[in-house]
Amino acid sequence: MTRRTLCGLSGAVIAPRIALASQDGVRERLWKESRRTHPDFVVYIPRHYDGSMNDSHNEHLLVWQAKPQVFMAVWTQSHGMRKQPPLNRIMFARSNDGGKTWSPPQRIAGPNSVHDSTPMASWGFPMVSRKGRIYVVFNQNDGTKGWIQMHTGRMAAVFSDDEGATWSQPELIPMPKSPYDDPEGKIAPEWIVWQIPMRDLKGGYFVGYTRWLSPGRAFYKKVENWTQIESVCEFMRFENIDAHPRPRDLRIRYSAWGEDALRVPYYRDPLLSVAQEPSLVRLPNQDLFCVMRTNSGYIWYSVSRDDGETWCNPRPLLRRDHGTPVLQPVSCCPIYQMADGRYLLLHHNQRGDIESRPENTHWPRHPAYIAVGEFRPKADQPLWFSDSRVLMATDGIGVDGTRESPENRVQTGIGIYTSFTVSGGQNVLWYPDRKCFLLGKRITEAMLEGLAAPAPARRRDA
Repeated sequence: MTRRTLCGLSGAVIAPRIALASQDGVRERLWKESRRTHPDFVVYIPRHYDGSMNDSHNEHLLVWQAKPQVFMAVWTQSHGMRKQPPLNRIMFARSNDGGKTWSPPQRIAGPNSVHDSTPMASWGFPMVSRKGRIYVVFNQNDGTKGWIQMHTGRMAAVFSDDEGATWSQPELIPMPKSPYDDPEGKIAPEWIVWQIPMRDLKGGYFVGYTRWLSPGRAFYKKVENWTQIESVCEFMRFENIDAHPRPRDLRIRYSAWGEDALRVPYYRDPLLSVAQEPSLVRLPNQDLFCVMRTNSGYIWYSVSRDDGETWCNPRPLLRRDHGTPVLQPVSCCPIYQMADGRYLLLHHNQRGDIESRPENTHWPRHPAYIAVGEFRPKADQPLWFSDSRVLMATDGIGVDGTRESPENRVQTGIGIYTSFTVSGGQNVLWYPDRKCFLLGKRITEAMLEGLAAPAPARRRDA
């Protein structure tokens, strides 16, 4: 792949502090930074990193295979300017050659610029009917703000019947009133779906999501940091996608909802729940296994034996029964099933800056590690995990070339808001690099060599 393909048609500008550099120098730096994590695929490189094209912030990359050699992607894009209000919109692109090259992105929901009055759209996730209609459902902000505006909004969707060439206008989807919503009904719910829904055992789509409690409902009315905002994990089931209804007529059924939501104690105050960003896989016995990010310093999990209708109480995720916890800061920790049936856990293998700065438990979010999970049908925890190995690192360097420090918190996160495809036996992790570049990496046998989950101990004779 040539540099021209990566950098696009308009030489990119990388950041305000280097905006006066020559175009050739900026292109070279952008090229270098986009290769830091050694990707195998490139979905998108911003055209301008100084915010002038409003495209420097790209995250929540969800890629799926539509047909042989045809891959599609949606993501949330914004301008990346910290002192400006968010300008989130949903972008779509497709590849007709197995992910090697991608179409220029198309905006399918949300504003084009700060002068556009279109409602902000965030965290789109796709579902495809059996006849090929593509729905992209997202959080549409209505101008209100709970704790965080880009989490606050109504559910909306667009759809395409021509493989993404054209899209419908956004349409709102009714949401039931939650006991965690604003008690006065003035502020929209605060929620995010962050992974691609999976098919359930009856043919519908099933997915978990984060729900933040409205400030009027939360245990803490004021917080030191966003990591203290109370949250729970709930689930939704889309039952009639294959009937091609209008978005407003989508039939959605909720589980682990309201008082039955999954909760995880906050490490400084167990009355407060911080449970977020559930990620699901199906086990060989058809149970569902869900991992969640928390503010405890490690991952927690839950299991459902009835296809997501009910869930066991969440517990810390261990390497094996009675083993050590899998460490994780406040950052997403997805789990995916690989082509050979084993499971891949992506995480950061440390507790965050919990010692020196207790509310910096979300930092750092690098390097990204992988651990291999294997099914243990007779165990208490049904998946056991190998040791962890570094998959990719940003070396603590931001896209603009500056190094992070306690005084300079540049974006250095890697392995966050990812997706995963399996095609022809090939496993590919699709990931935002520092919430800027959108990339893909093959997960090869060489990367997994030696990563084996502990074997069950033999029982002694009585």
